[in-house]
Amino acid sequence: MKELEEYFKKISLNREPANLYNPIYYTLSQGGKRLRPRLVMMSTRFFGGDEAAAIHPAAAFEMLHNFTLIHDDIMDNAPIRRGQPTVYKHWNSNIAILSGDALATLALKEMLYTPTRPETVIALTDLLSQTSIEICEGQQKDLDFETADDVSIDDFIQMIQYKTAVMLAGCLKAGALLSHASEADCEAIYQYGIYLGLAFQLKDDLLDVYGDTAVFGKPIGGDIRENKKTYLYLRALQDAGEDDRKQLLHYFSSTNFEDKEKFEAVTKIYQKLDIQKKTEEKIEEYAHLALAELGKISAGSEAGRQEFANLANELSKRIK
Repeated sequence: MKELEEYFKKISLNREPANLYNPIYYTLSQGGKRLRPRLVMMSTRFFGGDEAAAIHPAAAFEMLHNFTLIHDDIMDNAPIRRGQPTVYKHWNSNIAILSGDALATLALKEMLYTPTRPETVIALTDLLSQTSIEICEGQQKDLDFETADDVSIDDFIQMIQYKTAVMLAGCLKAGALLSHASEADCEAIYQYGIYLGLAFQLKDDLLDVYGDTAVFGKPIGGDIRENKKTYLYLRALQDAGEDDRKQLLHYFSSTNFEDKEKFEAVTKIYQKLDIQKKTEEKIEEYAHLALAELGKISAGSEAGRQEFANLANELSKRIK
């Protein structure tokens, strides 16, 4: 992804006004997993497309992803991202909002530069736009859940499908569209991405409780501290007896508890109900469903299928 790093420097470094573009470069230069552009390139390669042209949708999706992180961190009051102060902490919320807005627009502009057939550019741009809308819908659902008393596990899965999974699915479909794959193959690789994204987000929620802060890149326990209704919490509510359920509801009724006390009380209930293992089993379920979608694809090489199978295994067992 060296080419991508150089590309991000060109579009954001040493531009004016500095307080608009420096936060963009700050965000893009931190790297992260670069999973989204990786998926675009993997899919393009798998379906036999032009990898040089794929740098544009790869950059566009990574820029869109980083836009969501800038704004999410403000909404979540998150101080650390990738081991560094978040943009609004490093500058301020107003600058972060404006830089995020500019980054989202740059992503859309980037997609329009893709050197391919006009109808493919339209399809790619529509895909990026629809992905952005659905991410906003998922984020709003997540915010609504904070004050809702009747969130089900199914509600939560639908929310993370929009908030997280559609981005990974969109990246994969972008590679397929750029490669002029069949409609059926585009849909299958998209659904592979949906299941991959669900597994990815459940793993993220699991790591927020059981991860190593030094490896994970941000403090653990944030979801419990902020009363986030994750799969872990909702599964615990579902499986808990009356006393444990009351205890969970008590601790998730406010953010004014002492952090250590709250984290230890909640995780004690999680341990009692074997929530870590149940979440890991759900992650494995989605990974297997993702692999099943690969079997529906008619194009591509066996080596490419194995690369996607390895990715599902990698993301479901990651430690950061």
